[in-house]
Amino acid sequence: MSQTEFRRLYETVFPILYRVAFRIANSEVAAEDLCQDAFFRLLEKNMKFPSPDDAKYWLIRVVKNAALNYVKRKDRERKAYQKAFREDARTTETGEIEVIRKETKADVQEALKKLPENLRMVLILKEYADMNYKEIGRVLGISEGNVKVRVFRARTRLSSLLQETVEPPRGV
Repeated sequence: MSQTEFRRLYETVFPILYRVAFRIANSEVAAEDLCQDAFFRLLEKNMKFPSPDDAKYWLIRVVKNAALNYVKRKDRERKAYQKAFREDARTTETGEIEVIRKETKADVQEALKKLPENLRMVLILKEYADMNYKEIGRVLGISEGNVKVRVFRARTRLSSLLQETVEPPRGV
């Protein structure tokens, strides 16, 4: 891969990779690092692809998997720290608007985490990476029709999960 081709690939694909990594890892620094690592792997292995799209889809898969591993590792670290230091995981904020904003964002993130991985990934790629159904299908190795079904199911489940957090259980 020539330097010009690499630069063009980097400039076009990095924003997509960053959005995917950020939505999964929920950290700007981690997302940037994960994206850079993916490009380093591409260069290190001196990989050749039939088309720039193939390279793009390979990079998205690499970043997706690296971000999922990052989240698992961070969760294990957090649990270990909490156990070791008996940390209180709750935080208190000042300002009603800020609290509501953070709670809403947290509710969406928690509901997203509750979705099965196959539904969560199509939703992340569709909503946060701004990918179309065909591209998502190529990244995940499934048909475009299957992607559409999964996006619909993911949105439906996410909506009902969010509804559960808004409405208190009956009889309470």
